[in-house]
Amino acid sequence: MDGCSRTKFPHWITISGTCNPRETVLNRDGNNVQVDVQCQAVPAPWTSPYDGASRTRRDDLDIDHMAPLAQAWRSGANTWTTARRRQFANDLQSSQLWTVTDSVNQAKGDKGPALWKPPLASFHCTYARSLTDVKHRYQLTVDPAEKTALQDILATC
Repeated sequence: MDGCSRTKFPHWITISGTCNPRETVLNRDGNNVQVDVQCQAVPAPWTSPYDGASRTRRDDLDIDHMAPLAQAWRSGANTWTTARRRQFANDLQSSQLWTVTDSVNQAKGDKGPALWKPPLASFHCTYARSLTDVKHRYQLTVDPAEKTALQDILATC
């Protein structure tokens, strides 16, 4: 973890005007989300895929990096350029960013599948597939414990 910090992964960059990836993901993942003039999602129904909880306040939600930033650092992102880490932290093209309940995201922290799985068992397969996709896209390593955990999950799908 030498040298790792969130600032090495510039995230929530401006996409257009005042829109950033956080707002874009909130808008994408909510149900009939409306946005204000600042591009911020106004109260709407969101359902967290990690635990199935419904929320209407954006402050009760986090945008989770499927492959946590610190885990990515340990898996190869420490050798990337800042531009590559920025791309990773703001990636709207892959399955990297998810709107989830803030408390569940905080419980996940930087844990991988060997130490954490979403509380909602019906999301385990999507979680394993999404994490595998992100790790593959960014050529991040998978340690033996992660590999075993992912194989165990995927064997149930």
